[in-house]
Amino acid sequence: MPIYEFRCKKCKKIFEALIFSPREEKGLSCPKCGVKQTEKVMSVSAKRKSKGSSGSTGSSCSATSCPPGCSCH
Repeated sequence: MPIYEFRCKKCKKIFEALIFSPREEKGLSCPKCGVKQTEKVMSVSAKRKSKGSSGSTGSSCSATSCPPGCSCH
């Protein structure tokens, strides 16, 4: 499903929205303040380790590209 993260340009709230067409994205408003000035933000994906895992997450990130709080290393 096409779930995207957006940030309100006024109050800076980050929220998720299910978007099927560009028209829906243009009419999107912030759930906190109601302003229709939003921008799409890059989502961070995560992958959980299974109990029998050898420690590899299968992640392609490196120590220089990991977001704050990343626990893949």
